[in-house]
Amino acid sequence: MSNKTAIVTGGTRGIGKAIVLELAKSGCNVAFNYSKSDDLANELVKEIEALGVKALAKKADVSDFESAKDMIKEVKDEFGQIDYLVNNAGITRDKLLALMKENDWDDVINVNLKSVYNFSKAVIMTMIKQKNGKILNITSVSGIAGVAGQANYSASKAGMIGFTKALAKEVGKAKINVNAIACGFIETDMTSELPEEYKKKMTDMTALKRFGTTDDVAKTAKFLLSDDANYITGQVLSIDGGLAL
Repeated sequence: MSNKTAIVTGGTRGIGKAIVLELAKSGCNVAFNYSKSDDLANELVKEIEALGVKALAKKADVSDFESAKDMIKEVKDEFGQIDYLVNNAGITRDKLLALMKENDWDDVINVNLKSVYNFSKAVIMTMIKQKNGKILNITSVSGIAGVAGQANYSASKAGMIGFTKALAKEVGKAKINVNAIACGFIETDMTSELPEEYKKKMTDMTALKRFGTTDDVAKTAKFLLSDDANYITGQVLSIDGGLAL
């Protein structure tokens, strides 16, 4: 991955941050977007540069196509090429459908699913012209099995899976791979807010009897983006400790 360039959406925390650092450790220049904290973004830039590679942080609204297009152009101008795109940005607005407000639905669909369209659409012609590239979508077992109280989140993540398979068929002839990782319960800020009794229940449902770590996801992401995975496309790999078995 030396001298390659990756873009990771939602890169300052949790799974996104772990992927950013894993790619940087592999010699990859990394650009990432963020939506809130300038301090967190600047700290991450310093961490990346300390690993001997280049970094670019961009405050950008992933749900807005023009913002995505501007970021893609800036990264291409800065690094000359774009080899990997990781669509990781995501939010939750969990409620039973009977109690779910329209903006709870729209916000989750726009951030989780429309962002995948925005960034993939903005980068795809660059990858086609290069005749290489890899796109990795970070989805969830909620998009495979469905979770009560997450109709919006499950719909967005299921949409990412359908998008992954369709795009893989469209761009395979251009030597572009498109895959997805379906995460189960991973130790992040998002899952730390869950009630302890619920976390214990979910842990007991996994075959491995533990939550996953962000490193578990990041190392698998690195594999799917690497040359070792050149003959893998259109696949959804679950990292869930056996939760969905």
